[in-house]
Amino acid sequence: MKKEDIFAIQQLLATPKKVAIIPHRSPDGDAMGSTLALYHFLLKLNQQPIVISPNNFPNFLAWLPGSETVLIYENDKENCTKTLQESEIIFTLDFNALHRTGEMEHVLKNLTVPMVMIDHHQKPDTFATYTYSDSLYGSTCEMIYNFISFLDKKELIDKTIATCIYTGITTDSGSFRFPSTTSATHKIVADLIDIGIENSEIHNLLFDNNSYNRLQLLGRALQNMKVVPEFKTSYITLSQKELDEFHYEKGDTEGIVNYGLTIKGIHLAAIFIEHKEENIIKISFRSQGSFDVNQFARDNFNGGGHINAAGGKSYESMHETIKKFENLIVKITI
Repeated sequence: MKKEDIFAIQQLLATPKKVAIIPHRSPDGDAMGSTLALYHFLLKLNQQPIVISPNNFPNFLAWLPGSETVLIYENDKENCTKTLQESEIIFTLDFNALHRTGEMEHVLKNLTVPMVMIDHHQKPDTFATYTYSDSLYGSTCEMIYNFISFLDKKELIDKTIATCIYTGITTDSGSFRFPSTTSATHKIVADLIDIGIENSEIHNLLFDNNSYNRLQLLGRALQNMKVVPEFKTSYITLSQKELDEFHYEKGDTEGIVNYGLTIKGIHLAAIFIEHKEENIIKISFRSQGSFDVNQFARDNFNGGGHINAAGGKSYESMHETIKKFENLIVKITI
């Protein structure tokens, strides 16, 4: 991050202000971990922060300290809009284009207060006044740890802030499996453990707290998996009917796409999930090796993300979406 930007942000935070902190729509562990870590940090600076999420976050993240204070824009648009309009600083975390906030975009793009972007996705937009963007990092939470260090306030990272940071690092690194996990990542985690986080308990809360329905949905997803070995590809489909059958809750499909990459010889995995209410097919892509699913999602499925992990969406039917995907994989080199 530029020294002049750090200094400017230090000056902004020198006196108490109303601060809004925004994650992307359908926030994951990194989005919620980074926003709540920053929330607790700003409280220590005697600021007046509030996290406003575009929509609800998954139940498996509801244990995060401070999650009960999060405002949900979709549930109370009038109050959230008023809060945003009264804010003196806006932090946007774990996304780099305002459309990632859904309907909130219409409010955010009309605000004139300073905005601070902290994010690790590729090709950031230019809406922010101050930008800390680096796609080499595996998580925004890792960047939040650095950001607090840049402000020369690392001594304020307590167990609560460290717990939030560790959550995002763990989830976005695939429990430290993904290539973006570096020695610097492990050094940060070592510091968080020294601060006092209960890393084993956090892992249990994130990954070992399944409902019976979620496991049944996972079973159906694996039954639906198609493997195309000649194109090193696997993909899963889940219809709205199947989601309803197993009483789907937000977060229940988290991580399912990764199962496709565990098959020997598979370098590209995808999951296509029908959401009738939004009239879209939500898509997640994962790859290993050099195949860039970020560019693939951007070019073909209204999405983006990272080289080895990206998302997208389709406004066509499931049948037409899968047909398009199958036609595409024939033409690319994986």
